[in-house]
Amino acid sequence: MMNRGEQLGQAGEDIACQYLREQGYLIIDRNWRCRFGEIDIIARDGIDLAFVEVKNRSRAGYGGPIGALTRQKKDRIITAARMYLSQTESDLPVRFDLVAIQGQDITLLKAAFELEDRCTPAF
Repeated sequence: MMNRGEQLGQAGEDIACQYLREQGYLIIDRNWRCRFGEIDIIARDGIDLAFVEVKNRSRAGYGGPIGALTRQKKDRIITAARMYLSQTESDLPVRFDLVAIQGQDITLLKAAFELEDRCTPAF
């Protein structure tokens, strides 16, 4: 049985996938996990491979969904993305997007954060 936070997260990811499809993204994978963390959505957007973080909040407190993407969370996503790339040997350009959901409002931030060096396998 999922708790309220897990239910909100799952609902947000479902909404985000539908929204991304409407924006022309092709969903490749959801909830991809490795020992370093989880990537909510992996998708193609044109020639780019997008690692998409979904933040769903019912209220704007504490910075809302955009403010919930902390430096630590970004680092975990980057590390997991490196693992994904090392396993798939993808040579597509990489981008890190954010889908922020608050109530009925959906915001897509393409290239919400970046790496100083492109995502090359570090293993």
